[in-house]
Amino acid sequence: MAASLSDIAERAGVSIKTVSGALHGGSARMSDETRAKIKEIADELGYVTNLAARGVRQGWLPLIGVVADELITSPFATEIIRGLDGAARSAELAVFVMNLGGKRDIVSVLEEVRRFRPRAIAFAAMYHKIVSLPPELSKNVGVMINCREADSRVISLVPDEEAAAAEVTRHLLAAGRRRVAFINLPGLLAGDLREQGFRSALAEAGLAPVAVLPAVRRPIYSDRAPSLVLPHVTALMQAAERPDAILCGNDRVAMEVYAALRRVGASIPNDVAVASFDNQVEIAARLDPPLTTMALPHRAMGHLAAEILLAGEAGRPMLRKLPFQLVERSSV
Repeated sequence: MAASLSDIAERAGVSIKTVSGALHGGSARMSDETRAKIKEIADELGYVTNLAARGVRQGWLPLIGVVADELITSPFATEIIRGLDGAARSAELAVFVMNLGGKRDIVSVLEEVRRFRPRAIAFAAMYHKIVSLPPELSKNVGVMINCREADSRVISLVPDEEAAAAEVTRHLLAAGRRRVAFINLPGLLAGDLREQGFRSALAEAGLAPVAVLPAVRRPIYSDRAPSLVLPHVTALMQAAERPDAILCGNDRVAMEVYAALRRVGASIPNDVAVASFDNQVEIAARLDPPLTTMALPHRAMGHLAAEILLAGEAGRPMLRKLPFQLVERSSV
């Protein structure tokens, strides 16, 4: 039979409350020697914490629940979850994820997560977007990851898209590029913010964009939408004012730009420098030449989210923008 707290208490000659305090961080006072003795006996007897019973006593289980808006279909999901899980483990909590999709809306998934009685709940999105949480449920979500709550009722952690675009544009300018085009992601908040940063960095240098063009035909970017990259690059390279740099909305667009530039006989970076966003390593590091790109702060967002949830931060909800990291490779 499984060892119980009373078994350990009897062996150690202390109360059950003292054993619980030693093993579960309760309020019972004891010496370091007593604490160590109790833990040694627990290990010897093979004691395993009864999480269900503990949850009944304290009102929650040692879990962080994540409501994922298509997150698990994203290549960046592992980075967010790894950041969240790493911080949670240090507090002896586990992370579980439930995905939205199909007939599973926010209300039903949040209610399902709450049935597990987690200590805290986060909401994470596949890409930077605005999310409307039902007012009656927003109080149950402790933090938004990679998205922002529409009515600013929940702490939201998002990538600093505008600053990242300004930084990578300045990097192109520092490399001597002056005629910069941007093939962007239409219809996305990230694309709008990146365009603002791109334009502001050029304006600081007294320059204007060669062009700002959509990567796909549809009004909202999808990597499955018909691509416009090849005709855009062909037209740009046939124009009187050819670009000497192309900034891409993400690494997938950059991969298409590489192919299009080669098709028209242009060399990277000698004729045209190429830079991007995301740092999908399986793409960026394997392109020829390897791609300079801005790495999204997904792991940092996950780690900070766990810290916020564990601290139970109070006060007015706010928007926190986390910086990208410039990954310099040989495409610039």
